[in-house]
Amino acid sequence: MTGSQTGPRRRQEITVARIAELAGVSAPTVSKVINGHPGVSTATRRRVEDLIRQHGWHRRPVSAEPTAMVEVLFQALDSLWALEIIRGVERVVQSYGMTVALTDMHGRHSPHSEWIDQVLARRPAGVIAVSADLGDWEHERLASRAIPLIALDPYGEPHHRVPSVGATNWNGGLSATRHLLELGHRRIAMINGPGDLMCCRARQDGYRAAMDAAGVPVDPRFLCTGGLYVEPARAEAEALLALPGRPTAIFAANDLQALGVYQAALRAGLSVPGDLSIVGFDDLPLAQWADPPMTTVHQPLAKMGATAAELVMTLAAGGAPSHHRIELATSLTLRASTAPPS
Repeated sequence: MTGSQTGPRRRQEITVARIAELAGVSAPTVSKVINGHPGVSTATRRRVEDLIRQHGWHRRPVSAEPTAMVEVLFQALDSLWALEIIRGVERVVQSYGMTVALTDMHGRHSPHSEWIDQVLARRPAGVIAVSADLGDWEHERLASRAIPLIALDPYGEPHHRVPSVGATNWNGGLSATRHLLELGHRRIAMINGPGDLMCCRARQDGYRAAMDAAGVPVDPRFLCTGGLYVEPARAEAEALLALPGRPTAIFAANDLQALGVYQAALRAGLSVPGDLSIVGFDDLPLAQWADPPMTTVHQPLAKMGATAAELVMTLAAGGAPSHHRIELATSLTLRASTAPPS
């Protein structure tokens, strides 16, 4: 009997050349995929990515070390809400000697198809996705380059592998509505944002919980959905204020919507808070300059941004997050836009 191999067959070392051989492409093509460079078809890129993932080859090549930058992906960059988050992210990132790069999706829920190639080419130390909806393909490609991803105020239920940062939105909706109930209001309307946004669903659930606990039925006419901006909310508020038995108080899902309610009250000849009490959400700097100053739920936006940035730095250094989901506390800021009903 001839000698036989006593140990397990040695696994062939995985290299760029071996991945290229398995994928049926050239080594330069594999290199383009690894470094996030353009010029590779979607089908080929997926085939190479699948092989990289199957063989557990997630290390970065020497030529693709991360840049001293954190990428922040926004659904929209057109409000003070986004600016507050950027302030928090930048404070932390600068303390690590890095810079911040911003991507604006211009109102889209998901980035355009070229974004993932572009971000891999930029090779950031990490990505913070703010109210964005990333698919499995984006998650896998970031993971294949060991680029940490953090979801901040996630659009929907966050991916199970992605750490996330948010606020106690349910408690904020509860405290805003409870405040109005304690003042004596019973005809309380809510103007909410898009129902597929997780934070908006939680705020509405908090509103309903407070009404249910007080034994006050929710009038279906008083529950509205609109965009998280001034004009859509103004239109919704004008319709509410034209109803027979109109609401005596309106809780808006953010401060911009609340400003739209202010405008609707002014056009209807109603005083705030004499004829209509208004509560917002976020506590943006503009809330204290409204006329009258706005009662609103304080959401620690800058701290949320800073917390997400610290998580990115921890993961980029090879550490593990202390918690997979972090929710920072909201609190009610009382100003002059609420009073007992007349």
